[in-house]
Amino acid sequence: MAKYDKESAFRTNLGPWGWITLILGGALTIFQLYTALRGAYVSMIQGAIHLGAALCLVYLLYPIKSTMTKRRGVPWYDALLAIIALFTNFYIVYNYERLINDAIIFGFTAFDQIVATAGILLLLEATRRVVGLPIVIIAIIALLYGLFGAYIPVIGHAGYDWPSLATEMFYSSSSIFGIPIQISSTYIYLFLFFGVMLVKTNIGQFFNDIALRLTGRYTGGTAKAAVAASGLQGMVSGSSVANTVGSGSFTIPMMKNAGFKPHFAAATEASASTGGQIMPPIMGAAAFIMASYTGVPYNEIILIAIIPAVLYFSGVFMGTHFEARRLGIMGLAKEQLPKLKNLAKRLDLFAPLVLIIGMLLLGFTPTYAALYAIGAAFVISFFRKDTRMSFKEIIKILEEGARTALPVIAACATAGIIAGTVTTTGLGPKIAGGIIDLAQGQFFLVMFFTMIACIILGMGLPTTANYVVTATMAAPALLAFDVPVIAVHMFVFYFGIVADITPPVCLAAYAGAGIARANPMKAGVTAVKLAIAAFIIPYMFVSQPILLLQGDANAANVSIAVISALLGMAAISSSMIGFFVSKLNWIERIILVAGGLLLVYPDITFSLIGLAIFAVITAIQFMRGKPDHLKEQTS
Repeated sequence: MAKYDKESAFRTNLGPWGWITLILGGALTIFQLYTALRGAYVSMIQGAIHLGAALCLVYLLYPIKSTMTKRRGVPWYDALLAIIALFTNFYIVYNYERLINDAIIFGFTAFDQIVATAGILLLLEATRRVVGLPIVIIAIIALLYGLFGAYIPVIGHAGYDWPSLATEMFYSSSSIFGIPIQISSTYIYLFLFFGVMLVKTNIGQFFNDIALRLTGRYTGGTAKAAVAASGLQGMVSGSSVANTVGSGSFTIPMMKNAGFKPHFAAATEASASTGGQIMPPIMGAAAFIMASYTGVPYNEIILIAIIPAVLYFSGVFMGTHFEARRLGIMGLAKEQLPKLKNLAKRLDLFAPLVLIIGMLLLGFTPTYAALYAIGAAFVISFFRKDTRMSFKEIIKILEEGARTALPVIAACATAGIIAGTVTTTGLGPKIAGGIIDLAQGQFFLVMFFTMIACIILGMGLPTTANYVVTATMAAPALLAFDVPVIAVHMFVFYFGIVADITPPVCLAAYAGAGIARANPMKAGVTAVKLAIAAFIIPYMFVSQPILLLQGDANAANVSIAVISALLGMAAISSSMIGFFVSKLNWIERIILVAGGLLLVYPDITFSLIGLAIFAVITAIQFMRGKPDHLKEQTS
């Protein structure tokens, strides 16, 4: 985990400092639960307490270099940085009225400016340690743009001096303490803690067993089980890489043992785990920020996201199926599958998930839904001896909740710097204008260039920061056209997410390749083939918003669009793998791609032509017959 997942590279031998992190982490979780029950403080105060405690924990837990995780204790300089990070944020708490009211009239003092500068620098360094360098580089570029905008042609602006920029970033509710950290300090933390509670109930192994039981006996069952398990775990996970490493340690060896090539096993896990970030109800925690940005209620977003998620995972399923058919990998024997009797005994583990989804759909706030679900998971943990918690373990799990949230908190705060710069300098409309000019106003080209921008911006970023960056910098280009706001935001969200499996910076594929002992680039290319649906679906729901339940989304229209899309996915997936009923030649593969694209195009005439092409290739394949290795297995 520490090798491939930045957030897992924490100190493992804290010594006496372990007590301090235990107390501080537990206190942060208790604070979040308390404010969820009694009501949050003013956003700046809530955010400052939330961020200050998190940054203090980062400096205590994460060394300056990931290779130093095994050294005992915390160096004096990290302890000092932890104290200063706590001070800079609590400075806002204790001086809130003056900083918000008086400073507007009389200006900020020199000490205010020093504190703001220290706060920004400490945030960037903490983010580098716990999240990684890519988002820090983007934030630094944003700050430099804010400082030197007057010297930049075409997209320049009047420019800020450093004291003005630093105080704007640190003491306003539109930058570091903007929407991302506001959502993180209320909803996101609770849902991440809910995920920790679910892990305590051993739901991860239950998901694996359920997936294996449902799919294991079919062709390529181990790969299909990996896809299903990763999708289920992705519902409560906030990281493509963490999901890949966590699930992959179980699923990748299983796939290799079944006969799949190492790079394919790695790619399957990476593409499925990345898809977990678009899976309702949590969607990598970005759904909460999306609700604030779009004005669409959260309980509607989780419904809107269902069909695209189903199409994505259907595409990955089909890819694994065709690869298994190509290699002749069949399912597992019935004796190798988890027993239904044993699964039935653990069905209660679904109760917290059913509760949280049910409450959200009934209109309860995410805060109350998360609180009740956390309570349900806590109660269920006492049903079994192996998950029952002592008082010491309860304190430990409170700290674990804080540890899990640290990367998200740091990423949200740093993404706030980027979003704040884009907003205050007017960069967003300028980028949008540049994309539209480059595309010469052609809508398809605008979508294509926006896609490229999102993939580049999303490389190496965690899910929440990924969405914030793409929504503020890339979305305005599409919003200039008559496209539903939610469709635009889902478009940039999808393409930001698939950066995790898109070479050359395909972090999830690298993580899977490390476990599988495969070539990382080969795993990345294969992951793109498996997840090809993710590169097509966003164009589909922008062109026909009924897939997002927008516009004329009655049952008949939605059904036709989904069936057509699934057939298109089947055609394109088989072409990517090079196998359908039998091996496909290059001409058949090209024709199938064309037919698949016509099937997903929102026009009945094109869809019928695509269906005819698909039917012809299917007939040719059946006339050619199954390859010998499949004939032998059938007999």
